[in-house]
Amino acid sequence: MGRITEDLIRRNAEHNDCVIFSLEELSLHQQEIERLEHIDKWCRDLKILYLQNNLIGKIENVSKLKKLEYLNLALNNIEKIENLEGCEGLKKLDLTVNFIGELSSIKTLQHNIHLKELFLMGNPCADFDGYRQFVVATLQQLKWLDGKEIERSERIQALQNFPVIEQQIGEQEKAYCLKRAKDKEEAQRNLREEEENEAKGRNYPGFEGQSPFSVESKEHVQAPEGQEGECNQKKFKGSEDDLEFWNKPSLFTPESRLETLRHMEKQRKDQEKLSEKKKKVKPPRILITKDGKALNVNDPKLDFSLKDDEKHNQIILDLAVYRYMDTSLIDVDVQPNYVRVTVKGKPFQLVLPAEVKPDSSSAKRSQTTGHLVICMPKVDGVITRRQTSKFGESTLDSSREPANQRNKQIEKLEVDPSKHSFPDVANIVQEKTHRPRRIQSEPKITANEEDPDFEDNPEVPPLI
Repeated sequence: MGRITEDLIRRNAEHNDCVIFSLEELSLHQQEIERLEHIDKWCRDLKILYLQNNLIGKIENVSKLKKLEYLNLALNNIEKIENLEGCEGLKKLDLTVNFIGELSSIKTLQHNIHLKELFLMGNPCADFDGYRQFVVATLQQLKWLDGKEIERSERIQALQNFPVIEQQIGEQEKAYCLKRAKDKEEAQRNLREEEENEAKGRNYPGFEGQSPFSVESKEHVQAPEGQEGECNQKKFKGSEDDLEFWNKPSLFTPESRLETLRHMEKQRKDQEKLSEKKKKVKPPRILITKDGKALNVNDPKLDFSLKDDEKHNQIILDLAVYRYMDTSLIDVDVQPNYVRVTVKGKPFQLVLPAEVKPDSSSAKRSQTTGHLVICMPKVDGVITRRQTSKFGESTLDSSREPANQRNKQIEKLEVDPSKHSFPDVANIVQEKTHRPRRIQSEPKITANEEDPDFEDNPEVPPLI
């Protein structure tokens, strides 16, 4: 059963930034509240209060709400109108479908001089002869009753017949009160019997539907194998009890409403217990094998693309994360050989084609598409540049050969200090001599007279 707590009011005060002391409107409908409490202390500035469809049995703790203009208590268990004299600004009161049988209790509303609208339809008092005339004559400040406007002629006629109508209403009230007392006694008796039956069932667990002393006969009965048979048996019995409860005739009383709610709550708890038994614990997702090998996993079932950016020497992962999902629900973990992205608790893992630097990696999210882009630089990558050559494919091949030989002949550093305690300058200079140099254009050779093949043709003019 629900109660009015500070947390409940704050959760329903989002329109006021969860501030409750300055609330002017509060909605607490369908919360299974049984009692009105704390509202007059925490929310004194309330003007509109919705409490419909609960289990409130008495109007109380609202007399300090001086600014209250509209109070909705429809579909509750209220049997009497009371404790509303302090609501000086009350203009509209909704008590539709309650259990108000004491119609004379509306006289307490005479102090609410600003009350203009009243709803009492669906209550036992609304079936009394002369009900409308009695209310119109008693509350002369009313303008509307049960959604129908009160005309001046109707009020005059009601005032003229008020003594006779008041006597009739009093007799009907007494008859209703006697009937209501009998219904209460019967409901209490049924409740005691139900509690006794439940106590017997708890004292003899496992002997449901038979005598606790018939153990021998129970051994011959073949029990269902496993938990599935037990769950099915309990489910079948629960469905039979449920049908029996709903098919059983009952009166429309506050006790019957409470009994219905208790039955629904018990049914919900039994269903939760059965579902817990049926639940199979899923084994944890294997992301890395015992050998230390990372696996490719895509539990969120997201589209992705992996790009090897040779120009910037990095690997780019584009993950199509849901566009309107909050970024706080995404967790990124970059490792040298794989990347893992957890989306709402579901892992996405991808093995990388090359080793990357986790510390230099970055993750960004697009504000338009919502995609997650992770940039991961490679480890010890060499950025190569393409050069155009005028000498054709033969010169390109010849220039690639020394580069390939240089890559193959990479020398590793020796850690042993006994071999090289200081840098060898001579070797460093020698290494530089072996590096490939750029191909320089050869100077043009001019023919001289000393050349034996030189022929001086007089007809050819000299070069300038």
